[in-house]
Amino acid sequence: MRLVVEAAEPGRRELVPLREASGRRLAEPLVATTDWPPFARSGLDGFAVRSADTAPASPGSPVTLRVAEAVAAGSLAAAPLAPGTAVRIMTGGAVPQGADAVVMLEQTADALLDGQPAVRVKHAAEPGQNIAPRGEEFRCGSVLAEPGARLRPGHVALLGTFGYADVPVYAHPRVAVLATGAELLPVEAPLAPGRIRDSNSAMVAALVEQYGGVPLLLGRVPDEPEAAARAITEALAQSDIIITTGGVSVGDYDVMASLLHRLQPPRDAAAGSEEAAPSQQAPSPEVPRTGFASEAPPPSTAAARQPAPPPSAAAELPPGSRPLFNKAAMRPGSPTSAAVLGGKLLLALSGNPGACFVGFELFAKPAIQRMQGAAAADALPKQATAKLAAGFDKGSPHERFVRTRLYTREGVLYADPLAFGKSSMMASIPDADGLIRIKAGPEGAAAGTVVDVILL
Repeated sequence: MRLVVEAAEPGRRELVPLREASGRRLAEPLVATTDWPPFARSGLDGFAVRSADTAPASPGSPVTLRVAEAVAAGSLAAAPLAPGTAVRIMTGGAVPQGADAVVMLEQTADALLDGQPAVRVKHAAEPGQNIAPRGEEFRCGSVLAEPGARLRPGHVALLGTFGYADVPVYAHPRVAVLATGAELLPVEAPLAPGRIRDSNSAMVAALVEQYGGVPLLLGRVPDEPEAAARAITEALAQSDIIITTGGVSVGDYDVMASLLHRLQPPRDAAAGSEEAAPSQQAPSPEVPRTGFASEAPPPSTAAARQPAPPPSAAAELPPGSRPLFNKAAMRPGSPTSAAVLGGKLLLALSGNPGACFVGFELFAKPAIQRMQGAAAADALPKQATAKLAAGFDKGSPHERFVRTRLYTREGVLYADPLAFGKSSMMASIPDADGLIRIKAGPEGAAAGTVVDVILL
């Protein structure tokens, strides 16, 4: 997973209207374009006064001040405040020059002074009372939000305050979705002997959209290596990342496995140079074992070398191509592989629906979120601990990710493993709230065991 997140650097940027910025991640630092507030303003309805003029005031002996004028929000006083006078002011109004306090309306009473409008002030005012001074919140040039910040409605209000009608954000990544397998039929086609409908493409497209990407459904990858390489090249021209399903096992017709093998250097070159990096078998998706994901995990040291097939005469892969890993030590989804082709990430997921779903959550989701500007640590799956509501007695030589329903009882989070959990089974996918992590071993985990759960 670390290798995938590192390869999925934040990508294209675009300007979007302010009203569309919520939920997007910022691509550039944005700063205050002026002091805020830009002038000393009143915090409430009342009277702007010179605090020294109100010093003798008390409820039994109020101070009477002549009202010079009224200032509404959006207007300015005609002249500085003279001694012995007050200005009627509204919330948000600019405090007149010479005034250093605002007395709330409830602490005053209307009066007349020599036949002119006046106000009785019943309490002494403190300097600065009920006034927001210029620059109290922001100074011009101070940072409002950093790159990678996920913009919320509050950010939208803040950016609108400083005149950002358009906001620079990371673009939604364009995700090419391709399926492999001669047995696949379009969803709308009638079933035929030995054939199945391609449900993975629609599921992957829905997941891509759910996590902020733009799915590009590009159909089926041909089973011939040359044709498959051309299809991948065409997908690279249209997309920021490619996700394929199927064709990554070890069968005679697993075309994605054949393509990925071509990224490996010859075995003798690999043996003679540490810089030659053959395809790796990932030990397991590198999700933090406890709590919520907070840091990128350290590099794995358990990679195992895979033998390469004979060189192929198929079409050339684009420059800037390299393997990330060939298969992962996980169940389901052990055929899952990844590479960089032409500088863009390719994720080859299993064709089994359950394994495809798990592989997407562990690898594709973090990559898509990273490409939208999420920090590497934030892109990793979030975890919680839960108590197993029922035992899972199926052991595995690799770490297993079991679909589960989650519920809380008496303040304790429980994980109830779902039936139909085989990699090829789809029945439990809609009900999955999380993925239980069962450590590799011969026995699985007993009911009541505290386990880590990846939250979906």
